[in-house]
Amino acid sequence: MTQHPEIGDATPLPSGKGGARWGQERRLEFIDYRLRWDGQLNRSDLTSFFGISVPQASLDLSEYIRRAPGNLEYDARAKLYRAATAFEPLCATTTLDRYLDDLVRVAVSDEIPYGSFLGWHPCAAVVPRPWRKLNADTVIAVLGAIRETRTVLVRYQSFTEAEPQIRELTPHALVSNGFRWHIRAYCHRRNEFRDFLFSRILEIQPGRDDKDRSQNDEAWHKQVRLVLTSHPDLDAGQRSVIESDYGMIDGTCELECRQALIFYALQQLDLLDEVSSKTPEAQQVILKNRAEISAWLPRKKQR
Repeated sequence: MTQHPEIGDATPLPSGKGGARWGQERRLEFIDYRLRWDGQLNRSDLTSFFGISVPQASLDLSEYIRRAPGNLEYDARAKLYRAATAFEPLCATTTLDRYLDDLVRVAVSDEIPYGSFLGWHPCAAVVPRPWRKLNADTVIAVLGAIRETRTVLVRYQSFTEAEPQIRELTPHALVSNGFRWHIRAYCHRRNEFRDFLFSRILEIQPGRDDKDRSQNDEAWHKQVRLVLTSHPDLDAGQRSVIESDYGMIDGTCELECRQALIFYALQQLDLLDEVSSKTPEAQQVILKNRAEISAWLPRKKQR
């Protein structure tokens, strides 16, 4: 591997909890991210992104090389570092999921969001969809109630009632189904755990101190295995394509899902009904273990 003339004799810092500061750990993540997804970086990337000095950038590169000596090579002609052919990610935070999430956020907003390590990136687009309205003050009030184990009093418009109702809730978690956010909370009116959409909270007020009820939410803590397989009425070639799309092994893929979230998982997959009116080509996948998990399948069709 080519020597690293940019670094010189910079002394590497020790790794681990007793060594490099969190700030440097963050910069090492940046180096790893840019090498993996851009394939290259130089000191100016570090100095401009983090506002650090050139000597500090050299120290960071030296530390990265000490931890992952086979990950980068210096291109003297271009005066930058390139990811080596044998590159192996050093940091768990440089995953494909994170990179694609960063691309989605950039596609939604023209400005790169704070915290994103994206450098060069391809043009990306997101299919438009209507968003359920969210009120920041409502979210903050719910967060405070969860943090401090308190109730909130809300005026809530449910889908099944004509007029809004006052509910006292003890929230313990937030959930996104990809299209909307809701609260998982104990409802003191119904004496059970339920889901409440943020967009249907018309008013909210702080309530009283309460006990931690989250451990009693059995449907939240119970994990249910959903087994998907390609539609049996597809031909062999079509089934092979679907199995490849979903990364199926031996014709199935498995999802671990909280019992409380099964409705949303099956709704997104269009698998709420056992019998679909769609053609096999449109449906593509089915729930293979429906009978096995029938006791936990949702009864409601609308939420």
